[in-house]
Amino acid sequence: MSAVGWAALLGGLGAIFGSFIAALVIRWPAGRSIADGRSACDACGRTLAPVELVPIVSFVAQRGRCRGCDARIDPGHLWIELAALAIGMLAGAVAPGWAGVAGAVFGWLLLALAALDIVAFWLPDRLTALLALAGLASGAAGLAPALADRLIGGIAGYAALAGIALGYKAWRGREGMGGGDPKLMGAIGLWLGWRMLPAVLVIASLVGLGVAVFAHLSGRRMARDTALPFGALLGVAAYPAWLAMVTIAP
Repeated sequence: MSAVGWAALLGGLGAIFGSFIAALVIRWPAGRSIADGRSACDACGRTLAPVELVPIVSFVAQRGRCRGCDARIDPGHLWIELAALAIGMLAGAVAPGWAGVAGAVFGWLLLALAALDIVAFWLPDRLTALLALAGLASGAAGLAPALADRLIGGIAGYAALAGIALGYKAWRGREGMGGGDPKLMGAIGLWLGWRMLPAVLVIASLVGLGVAVFAHLSGRRMARDTALPFGALLGVAAYPAWLAMVTIAP
């Protein structure tokens, strides 16, 4: 199959998985199940018809509102589905074949974790563990980087952020980083290997700085202790790092 075909296939799968990720992000932090029963409107509870479950298309066709009660559908559904679509298309385009499938899975798991961190400052251990196990599995299957580089990356990624967190607490006397961030960095290391970790940290920090500057220019008060979802910043940095890695690989 050509790169265009892989991009179309993984893009389509991304839109479908994006719908599931959006439901997970909206319902999981509220303690609502995403596995029991059929899909329903979050406002009125009406069971959705199959035509209302088509990713992206149904949201646009319904102008972002429920057909039954006219309540506004959370726009997070649309944005997450579009992001998952783009992740799949990019993975298929730059790495046609199983490497692209693995990269798409990496991006979709990062998307779920980043969105949860944004909406709830929460990086669930189960999801981070799944990301880590998938990274080990792809390395064991022979996909680059080598498994040894991934293992070093996992250890180094976790140790780097855990050390920063411990140092900050010793200096300021309070927590400055959530416990999920080092675990996420370790899982990212199991995907990218140790060589890409400095780039991920630099990109994440620059994105965070950009967010802070934009917030300041928009009139929002940003103090030194204002919390930022650093896990989301790591996710935003890690997927482009994977794209760059596979693009420049021999």
